[in-house]
Amino acid sequence: MICAGIDAGSRTIKIVLIDSDTKSIIAKDIISQGIEQSKLALELFENTLNNNSLKKQDVAFVVATGYGGNAINFADTTITEITCHGVGVHHLVPAAKTIIDIGGQDSKLLRLDDNGKVRDFVMNDRCAAGTGRFLEIVAQRLDIELNSLGKMASKSKEPSPISSMCVVFAETEITGLLACGASRNDIAAGVQDSIAKRIAGMAGRSVALPIVFTGGVALIPEMDNALKLALGHDIIISPDPQITGALGAAILATRKLNG
Repeated sequence: MICAGIDAGSRTIKIVLIDSDTKSIIAKDIISQGIEQSKLALELFENTLNNNSLKKQDVAFVVATGYGGNAINFADTTITEITCHGVGVHHLVPAAKTIIDIGGQDSKLLRLDDNGKVRDFVMNDRCAAGTGRFLEIVAQRLDIELNSLGKMASKSKEPSPISSMCVVFAETEITGLLACGASRNDIAAGVQDSIAKRIAGMAGRSVALPIVFTGGVALIPEMDNALKLALGHDIIISPDPQITGALGAAILATRKLNG
């Protein structure tokens, strides 16, 4: 049988189909988020099935999660994104003890026990300054592609300090740095450093190892190095870092199905 997990994040919607017995991934896909979340999620679900010669009746159970999970009305149930991320990462990296997830609109730090269950977590969802949205705004301000931020940051000789805790004020601070002649490379590095230090603040004094990095921001070059410097530990970028929540939801769907 096939089970599905759908993660309706703030910026994208992800889907994972897995074999309920082997837990192997049959298909996965991702689309941009929009206003009509349920409609978009249904289209993603149907397109993924069609592209893999499957039908709706082939899917035995669907779990929704994420920012817009409750809007996915065709799902059998919803489960919190914290739980789903924990399950998904533990499946991909069984030894993981700490998860850093940085998405479009929030950032999370999860601590797992020896069995891969979430022991506790810290979440920042009130300010975009530590999220992917901040990096998007910075890329626009620097007139570059988002994926170019990391390349620019790697060329920095002295990262520009970004001290503002609010994305609006940080953007103003960046404008001021540009006006004063700061290089775009140093600003890019400074922004990544600012996000990493915010995560380090969430982590506190001790972080259990290994640390696994997930979310769309994990795909941006040099962000893992910025986190490594801020935390003082190596960082593992999760395989398929954007789909860990959807994968966890799909795995939990198999558990619901099997009782």
